[in-house]
Amino acid sequence: MNIRIATSDAEISACYPVMRELRPHIAADEFLARVQAQAGAGYRLAFLDGVGGPVAVAGFRMQENLAWGRFLYVDDLVTCATERSKGHGAAMLSWLKDYAAGQGCAELHLDSGIQRQGAHRFYEREGMKMLFLHFAHKTALG
Repeated sequence: MNIRIATSDAEISACYPVMRELRPHIAADEFLARVQAQAGAGYRLAFLDGVGGPVAVAGFRMQENLAWGRFLYVDDLVTCATERSKGHGAAMLSWLKDYAAGQGCAELHLDSGIQRQGAHRFYEREGMKMLFLHFAHKTALG
């Protein structure tokens, strides 16, 4: 399985149909610009290339904080619905773990919506542990 970081506009744009399954609120004509804008803050988009294009996509960034030191944070992780249960998600998560270690990160973290119980089972099968609850509050701008 060939996993690499999308670097060209064409590679980033090719990831949109898969990412749309996780982030349907992002319009096709906004996707490239949003990824490029976030790249300035360290966001990277990795993809697993299938026969007809990307079948799994992960958006991630390196971060550092007092609690965990240097870590890799996964913003987005999705496999195309028609390609699930074929090992693509496990391959992507394994690649992310290896990439994190290669970048000097002792940990990998991600948040997952409470409604995504299938994803939670997948993460636990892949050796991840549920450690936190994430709280949010929309400001006056939200």
